[in-house]
Amino acid sequence: MASNLKPTFGYTVVNVKDVAKSVDFYAKAFGYDVRRLDESHRWGELESGHTTIAFTPRHQHETDDLTGAVQVPKSDSERPPVELCLVYTDVDAAFKRAVENGALPVSQPEDKQNWGQKVGYVRDIDGLTVRMGSYVHASKQD
Repeated sequence: MASNLKPTFGYTVVNVKDVAKSVDFYAKAFGYDVRRLDESHRWGELESGHTTIAFTPRHQHETDDLTGAVQVPKSDSERPPVELCLVYTDVDAAFKRAVENGALPVSQPEDKQNWGQKVGYVRDIDGLTVRMGSYVHASKQD
């Protein structure tokens, strides 16, 4: 395969009820800086390193007609088929900050020996699962 055909991962787009509220929530709960929130509040972006976390309304005639309607879980026992994974050096402090700013705690941070990292889970204001983890440590060879 030619190297010019390898893509760069550019965006994760999250379909939300209210773009402005979600942008504000992620800035406060997870510590992101807002890159952009357009005047119509139909598109927002966060500074997240090499990629971008973007928000757009769940229901858009422009894309619903092309790609289908966004499906939302019907109950708290269901979740969307995707989760955001955010990496922190201090997972406990990040988890605490997220919950203090409106994230719903799902699972307190704990060491996952098999994964080589510490991981906790919260849900955002739209019910999306957010994994908050440390950097993955290389496994030790015996």
